[in-house]
Amino acid sequence: MKPAGPLKHFALAFLIAVVIYTIFYTGIEHRRTFRGPWRVVFTNTAAGVPRLVVSQPKLGITNLMLDFPNEKLPLIVSNSLMVCDTPREVPFPVPFGQCIFMDTTFLPGTVTFNLFSHEIELLPRVLIINRKEYSWKSETNISVSGVGVMSIQPKN
Repeated sequence: MKPAGPLKHFALAFLIAVVIYTIFYTGIEHRRTFRGPWRVVFTNTAAGVPRLVVSQPKLGITNLMLDFPNEKLPLIVSNSLMVCDTPREVPFPVPFGQCIFMDTTFLPGTVTFNLFSHEIELLPRVLIINRKEYSWKSETNISVSGVGVMSIQPKN
């Protein structure tokens, strides 16, 4: 009986390593992306007030609107959608200011905007406006003015 050559052992070890790597890579990649990204629309109201519309369906967040009533835009903004799924070098411009932080390692991740000198931070557990936490409430209209939030109202 011939002893098995070392090539056969290395090939078997390599095959096992490839199978284990594929299983773990697929699992980690699924866990990283299964919730999906933040969807942010930069738009304005009929009166020309700048508006940010935030959605994240897997977290149950839909149509949370942030209005900036004391700010004026030189032009009317047509619905500009930003899907926060691909990392970019920050800061980068967005219609009302800048995106100053983006971590999309595990979606939806964390995205921070500086809009009209207001810091707006989107985290899965909470919305932060000017370093103050607010619970996520879908179909809500939040007016941001001065140093903080003026009002929070259910969408009419």
